[in-house]
Amino acid sequence: MHEQRHWHRYTQSTWNLAVFTSILKIGKNRGLPLKQNPDRSTVSNAQAVILAGGLGTRMRPVTETIPKPMISVVGKPFLEHQLELLHASGIDRSLLLVAYLGERIEEYFGDGAKFHLHIAYSYEPTPLGTGGALKNAEEKLQNAFVLLNGDTYLAIDYSALLLQFAILRCSALIVAYKKPMGNLSALPADHVPNNLLVDKVGRVEVYRKRDPEGLTHIDAGAIVLDKKVLKMLPSGQRCSLEEEIYPRLIADGEMFAWVTSEPFYDMGSPAGLAALEEKLS
Repeated sequence: MHEQRHWHRYTQSTWNLAVFTSILKIGKNRGLPLKQNPDRSTVSNAQAVILAGGLGTRMRPVTETIPKPMISVVGKPFLEHQLELLHASGIDRSLLLVAYLGERIEEYFGDGAKFHLHIAYSYEPTPLGTGGALKNAEEKLQNAFVLLNGDTYLAIDYSALLLQFAILRCSALIVAYKKPMGNLSALPADHVPNNLLVDKVGRVEVYRKRDPEGLTHIDAGAIVLDKKVLKMLPSGQRCSLEEEIYPRLIADGEMFAWVTSEPFYDMGSPAGLAALEEKLS
C-alpha cells in the first residue's frame, strides 16, 4: 500500500520541484509559501539541529582539551563553517546537542547574536547516542528539522532539501552521496563504503553500515526528520537513530533520499581534516 502512496508523492514532487527550482535561490526564498503541509518547516522558520557532543576519540590528543566541533579549520572553529553553510541557505536557527566540553562551544557562540544567528543548546547528562540526544532535546525541537553530524562539512542547498521534504510529506529525507562513475578521486568521501540502497523512485530500501555489497549510496551526514519519529524512542536511555529508528522508517516506506554528487568531508579524522583544510583554503 505504501508503495502506491509514495510513488504518487515522488511523481508529484518531481513536477513541483521543477516548477519551484526556477524561483528558488539560496538565501532568497525566506517567504516561499510551501502549502503542502503547514506544520512543516520552511526556510523562513527552519531549524538545524547539530550533533556536537561526541568525544572525538580519533582526534586525540587535540580533543582532550577542546570539543571536536571547535577544532580550528582555516582559522576558525569547524562549527562556525557549518553554521555559515546553513546561513547561506537561509537557515539561521540552530539547536546544538552538546555533552563533552559543551560549555566551550557555548562560551564561543553564545546565543548566536554576534554571528546574526539564533543558537540554543541541549546538554546530555550522560552520553545518550544519536537517538537519545534527540529525545533529550525533544521539547526544543520544531515539528521538522535538519539534523547534521557535528563533524561533517556538506556544501549543499539546504533550502532545496527542505523544499523537497515539504513536498514529499515523508518522515525522513536523508542526503545520499552518489560516488562518481569510473575511477574514484582522491576525496575521502569516494573511499567510504556505501551504506544505503536507494530505489528508482528515491525511496531508501536499506541502511547498513557493515556490508556494502549491493548498496548504492552513502549517508552524507544530513537528514530532515519529522519530530513525530521520536515517539518511537524511550526517554533517558542511550539509543541510536541508525539502528533503532531508520529500520522502522524504511520498513514503513517513510524514508526517502535526496541524492547529491557534492562530496562530504568528515573532519573527525586527521585525513578528513586535512582534506577539508585543502578545500577551504
